[in-house]
Amino acid sequence: MIDDIDNNRRFEGIWTFDRQVTQQAAYILLNTIVEYRPELQEKVDIARKKYLHPDILSQTITQPKNIDNTSWDISPNDPDPFVQRLVTYIQAGQYKLIKANRSLASKEHKERLINSITTAIRLSLDPNEILQIAVQKLGEGLGVCRCLVYRCKETDSTATIEHEFLNKGIASIKGQTWPLKHNPLFQEVVELRDALTIDDAIRDPRLTNDQQQGRLSGKSLQILVNSCSILSWMLVPIFYRGRLLGMLELHHCGPKTMTWKEDDVGLVNAIATQIGVALIQAEAYANLQDLNEQLEALDRTRSNLVAITGHELRTPLSTIQVCLESLASEPDMSPELRQVMLNTALEDAERMRKLVQDFLTLSQLESGRVEWNIEALDLQECVELSLSNVRARHKGTALPKIENHVKDELPLVRADGEWLVEVLAKLLDNACKFTSQEGKITLEVSSQTPYQLEVTVADTGRGIEPKRLETVFDRFYQEEGALRRSAGGTGLGLAICRQIVRGWGGKIWAESQGKDHGSQFHFTIPIYGDQMPKEPSQPTMRSSRQSRSRAKGKRKQMS
Repeated sequence: MIDDIDNNRRFEGIWTFDRQVTQQAAYILLNTIVEYRPELQEKVDIARKKYLHPDILSQTITQPKNIDNTSWDISPNDPDPFVQRLVTYIQAGQYKLIKANRSLASKEHKERLINSITTAIRLSLDPNEILQIAVQKLGEGLGVCRCLVYRCKETDSTATIEHEFLNKGIASIKGQTWPLKHNPLFQEVVELRDALTIDDAIRDPRLTNDQQQGRLSGKSLQILVNSCSILSWMLVPIFYRGRLLGMLELHHCGPKTMTWKEDDVGLVNAIATQIGVALIQAEAYANLQDLNEQLEALDRTRSNLVAITGHELRTPLSTIQVCLESLASEPDMSPELRQVMLNTALEDAERMRKLVQDFLTLSQLESGRVEWNIEALDLQECVELSLSNVRARHKGTALPKIENHVKDELPLVRADGEWLVEVLAKLLDNACKFTSQEGKITLEVSSQTPYQLEVTVADTGRGIEPKRLETVFDRFYQEEGALRRSAGGTGLGLAICRQIVRGWGGKIWAESQGKDHGSQFHFTIPIYGDQMPKEPSQPTMRSSRQSRSRAKGKRKQMS
């Protein structure tokens, strides 16, 4: 339209002193003024009488040539071919300028929108914020009824709409589940790896065909279209190096259908590319944060390892050295004192052996180099063996009261006998370590599901802070320094228990109300039966009698 012309631009023309040409141009100009400013009719009439030749006044405008009223069909009394050619030339040049100006304005708008969205989304490294900014600015820039974006992969069955832009009066579909796997439109976009536009969603054959093998029927899609008031639909995939990251959708909701322009499709494609780059950058940053956290955790583990091994190795080594030096330097030492020195050295040597054994055990479990011998086990017998183990370790030391509430009529469980006894012994040993002599330790077993038993080792000891209930299973975890020295240990026991329980498909966790409120350690173990799924590696099955003999042999070694 005329008002779209940039007034600051200079339009090319021709110079002429021909009176008839100038009067013809003035006549057209005055008619245009009247068309846009009717209130100037009187002044225009005065100008016509004063400046225009009577022959020009006798000409009439029959009808406009185009909707912009920039050219007319004139019926002159004495037509001049040169004048007609001149007017046609001026009109054609003006039309080309208008068209070029519109094209430049559209291109400028597109580039401005892409730049604004790109700048905005790259200021954030939060994927949710990136998607919300993109969908908001894209919806506002194109003026669509509804614009939404969601994360998805090619193999996803559904997606949840979490980010959307809505124009006034348009219903929200945020939080709804969007079908993907059986959606022919989504599948077509994934196959083509390009945008898909539907100008008329009501009559499109892809949305009306009921013969969709393995996909949503046309009726189901029509229900979706009607519920969301979609008349025209655009789907644009968000790809990055061949990997589908999400989907952009634009909905036109009426009152009439619309035809999507190529420029709009190109614009949305360009923005989808920028969104893909921003999402990958956000993922890379998140991965970098995870790596930094892992490195920090590894550094803390290294520091704990150095501190713990330094303390746990130095103390027994010092004791052994003192005992051996005393035996070597004092040949006249009494037999009783000599025996005390030997026993002390042997005890600390055993302490060092257990420390090294814990390191090797955890290393084997974490690396998967353990051969699991899954078999049918009597849980009560395993509990008795573990109790004997604990009493042997703490021989000569006053222990808290240990109550065994495990019933005899429990079903057989499916696990490795040696490792099951090891888990029970370590949990009992841990409870004894942090419970005073006046306290109590309880062993209980309950049926969690028809296929699992839950074993609980509860104590009335020092308890655990709620925020540390998961941390206690980390390698080398220790309480504060004072507690480390009063309780001792390497901080590997619970980490070993977690690896063992995971080995037979169970889970382990801790519960506590806080400091000085005791703690409860739970782990699950599958019930033995033909209906239970077998281990992938099909470990060798042995009888419970063999398990008991192996467990007893291990107990003798550890005592």
